[in-house]
Amino acid sequence: MKIAVIGAGAIGGLCAAYLKLAGGDVTVAVKASVLDILERDGLSVSGVRGEKTVKVPVTEKIDFIPDLCLVAVKTQDIEKAASANPEALLAKTVVTTQNGLRAEELLLEYCRPESIVSGIVMFGATSLQPGRIVHNFEGSLVLGGYDGCPGGGVAAAEELFSAVFPVQSAGNIKGMKLLKVFINAGNCIPAILGTTMQDAFSDLRVCRISAAVWKEGLRAVLKAGLKPESLPGFPAERVFGLAAMPLEQAAGVFHGIMSGLSGEPLYGSILQSIKKGRPSEIDYFNGEFVRIAAAAGEKAGLNELLVRMVHDVERGGRFFRKEELLRSADRFLD
Repeated sequence: MKIAVIGAGAIGGLCAAYLKLAGGDVTVAVKASVLDILERDGLSVSGVRGEKTVKVPVTEKIDFIPDLCLVAVKTQDIEKAASANPEALLAKTVVTTQNGLRAEELLLEYCRPESIVSGIVMFGATSLQPGRIVHNFEGSLVLGGYDGCPGGGVAAAEELFSAVFPVQSAGNIKGMKLLKVFINAGNCIPAILGTTMQDAFSDLRVCRISAAVWKEGLRAVLKAGLKPESLPGFPAERVFGLAAMPLEQAAGVFHGIMSGLSGEPLYGSILQSIKKGRPSEIDYFNGEFVRIAAAAGEKAGLNELLVRMVHDVERGGRFFRKEELLRSADRFLD
């Protein structure tokens, strides 16, 4: 099976390395700026499975039709990557890995609906620099046919990826992707403050904001007739239960969850993108709640505020002080 991977960041690079180690015929499309580095040094992976360096063929453009294409760029980069690799997207099976709900819609312009397999990544990886990836923690890869897309390639994707990750088949993949929006929704707060997850959520007042984000987000998705579905290790009932609590109680529960984070400093993906000078995924995290609420004739004022603050950080290069965040968010906390 010929495999094309578009993107060699944390997820693309990790998958490419593991698939190559498992004997896969893998080619990776990368940016011109990192091509020479990856050709010379290969992909260096460390973390939970030890350290290994893998030489994988890299190119600026996939110039053949693979059997399977893994699209591993962020949602905001899909159109650019897809237009640069049109042949890759003619594959029998095209697997997405993006957060948010819109990756598949964007890809429909470039590939057949029946080829699309929607993926949800439940393992953790960090790209330290081009070609250097840390596999932070183990987890599964959830695969299913996306809304409006039959997903005929699900079986082929499951067979391939089960060689390197635990794979779970999904019935309602869109509902699962929606739940992951909730999981990622607190990611914006450390990015606004320019600090670690542990530091940001050590303050119960900040946890009130995160709890309110979930409450507001759930109101929006239920009004729109949508429903989050459970993910491996994260039942949807956790969101419903927390959203039903009084805000102070919910904040306390959220504080307890965040207090159990790893002692190693954790930086959310939004902050990592900002520190690298790249656009973040905020429009596909909290921005999804804003979009869903607007489509249902509602407002998601707190999430809209947080999206705006992240964009202010991206444009201005200045993080907000905690008191600024608390003061701005206060009018949405009831």
